[in-house]
Amino acid sequence: MIEVKNVFKSFEENDVLKDVSGVFEAGKTNLIIGQSGSGKTVLLKTIVGLHEVDKGEIFYDGRSFTEMHGKARKEIRTEMGMLFQGSALFDSKTVEENVRFPLDMFSDMSMNDRIERANFCLKRVHLDNVNHLYPAEISGGMQKRVAIARAIALNPKYLFCDEPNSGLDPRTSIVIDDLIHEITKEYNMTTIVNTHDMNSVMGIGEKIVFIDDGEKCWEGTNEEILKSDNTRLNDFIFASRFLKQLRAGN
Repeated sequence: MIEVKNVFKSFEENDVLKDVSGVFEAGKTNLIIGQSGSGKTVLLKTIVGLHEVDKGEIFYDGRSFTEMHGKARKEIRTEMGMLFQGSALFDSKTVEENVRFPLDMFSDMSMNDRIERANFCLKRVHLDNVNHLYPAEISGGMQKRVAIARAIALNPKYLFCDEPNSGLDPRTSIVIDDLIHEITKEYNMTTIVNTHDMNSVMGIGEKIVFIDDGEKCWEGTNEEILKSDNTRLNDFIFASRFLKQLRAGN
């Protein structure tokens, strides 16, 4: 479980996060949603420590991440898995070497054990016989699955996904969503997904936090979201669906 308590974050005179609080539960796909510029990406980066809070606290299973420094922060980061928007694979490394990278950096496993773990993670995301290919030799959807395999290589307690469906077609997006959801359940991880994709919201949104203009305006489940009378949330949902239909028509 990750808890965010009364978090503020500003850049110069721009107040990006304004007294944001929320609880992200273990074993669930927790989604942060909002339009571009709403503050959702800054919130995710603040939770993982890429930005420091100006005020407020962040707790990982009761441990104050805000008060940690140096070795303590490094240790907790070994419990995190990251899935970046553009997959962020190393072009010069093979698929297997990409998945093995966090094991090479942070584990004391033997080389044989690291290779075995990398292959296990690749099989878990339904990728076989691609170990010695390079990222440029596989599809975008396969690259995302390689990135997921790398993210779970260290068997993390916390998984962070930044726009995991960016650049993917709708069918492949569903595959990625389902995979994130399955792995979250299987390993009982605290998974936080940053997205504005309403298909993801309705498909895997077990806990949803809606951010607008730096404020948490609503939270609930994908079953509750369409019943909400929150004007700002409903405007976001309508705009998202309208734009998607418009693009599909074109």
